[in-house]
Amino acid sequence: MKLIFLGPPGAGKGTLAVKAVEILNVPQISTGSIFRSAIAAQSPLGLKVKAIIDAGKLVDDETTIELVKERLTQDDVKNGFILDGFPRTIPQAQALETFSTIDKVINFDIPDSGVLERLGGRRVCRMCGFNFHAIFNKPSKEDVCDHCGGEVYIRDDDKPEAVQKRLEVYREQTAPLIDFYREKGLLLDIDASPMVDEIAVSFKKALGL
Repeated sequence: MKLIFLGPPGAGKGTLAVKAVEILNVPQISTGSIFRSAIAAQSPLGLKVKAIIDAGKLVDDETTIELVKERLTQDDVKNGFILDGFPRTIPQAQALETFSTIDKVINFDIPDSGVLERLGGRRVCRMCGFNFHAIFNKPSKEDVCDHCGGEVYIRDDDKPEAVQKRLEVYREQTAPLIDFYREKGLLLDIDASPMVDEIAVSFKKALGL
């Protein structure tokens, strides 16, 4: 099954993707992980991405699309995948249609107040990237990751003023994808306000699993 996860920052897409990987036995593919893998592999595209990021710029659509296209040729996606963080724009979605067919698009629906509560409390492991939360999912030892022992910290983009800015960018660039995919009959709306186990149940029900 080939899926896209849509939703504002803090909707829990990444957290549910971990569960969805177990449910569907397909890989989660995020643009962040693609960028890191390409840079580590020192491929021509990876070196280009490194230069862009080192310059403090955003990776352009054309490069991002090429990286996703390259990633979707690998053996582990034969039975499907979950795209998380791509496409972010209508042009990216249109480009995706030229090299892959999507089965369903899951839209994680949550109000801005829910996003602010979640991201305001989010804590991330600096080493392995695992997400914790100051209220809902604290690490066993303060500021230490349960999984790898790395430092757990607050990302700059999880601070309130940054969250507001991220929501504005999402509404302007990515939210139009909701109608884009709804018109194609691919969109499934899921309430992302409850805890992740409840969302996972809704996810399985929406896909008829």
